Amino acid sequence: MSLLKVQDLVTAYGKIEALKGVSLEIAQGSITCLLGPNGAGKTTLMMSIAGILKPRQGAIQFGGENIAGRPPHAIVAKGIALVPENRLVFPTMTVLENLQAGAYQQSDKKTVADDLEKMFGRFPRLRERAAQHAGTLSGGEQQMLAVARALMSRPKLLLMDEPSLGLAPLVVEEIFRIVADLHRDGTTIFLVEQNAHMALKVAQHFYLMEQGKVSFSGTPGALAEDEVIRRAYLGTAKV
Repeated sequence: MSLLKVQDLVTAYGKIEALKGVSLEIAQGSITCLLGPNGAGKTTLMMSIAGILKPRQGAIQFGGENIAGRPPHAIVAKGIALVPENRLVFPTMTVLENLQAGAYQQSDKKTVADDLEKMFGRFPRLRERAAQHAGTLSGGEQQMLAVARALMSRPKLLLMDEPSLGLAPLVVEEIFRIVADLHRDGTTIFLVEQNAHMALKVAQHFYLMEQGKVSFSGTPGALAEDEVIRRAYLGTAKV
């Protein structure tokens, strides 16, 4: 069953169309990965779904309701949270304050306290650094904080834009372990990722975007069998 359905979405920066009629679906309970070169429109799509950018035309159906063009706070309230590219934690706020900011729409203090304890249980390093300013964390720790902050809103759909970008290989492995753990716990994830090898280990469906359009949709097996995609994202050898 589709949790999210994007239909003929067009988003533009002035006269320049970054998304040129994008259509795709995210199955409930799945990890779906979006691949594509820089400038293909992947981040624009994520920001359009999250309400940061307003599409010029098209629909974004979430749970059967068109949410296209709604403001970010309304999108979060519906159950969609974004882990943005380059983390974008609040650097002068503490780890704890960042997490509390993620729960800004939650009015029940006990629920927030319970969720904080869950995040500290899932990310022990964040507990150790709870009073530390987020800007002083390592890149991997900031990525964990960005994920935990998004989870504080209790999302039904987690959008993750390049979570492995700029991180050391061992940290990348840890981030993808966290992605797999979240999926096992029932979170639906839409992942933008350049590291196709790691994404193949966790995702059930792949899309490829090029020049603002979807050019491929298929399973991990179909992705690995497509020679053009394999050469671009996986090297020349079959996986």
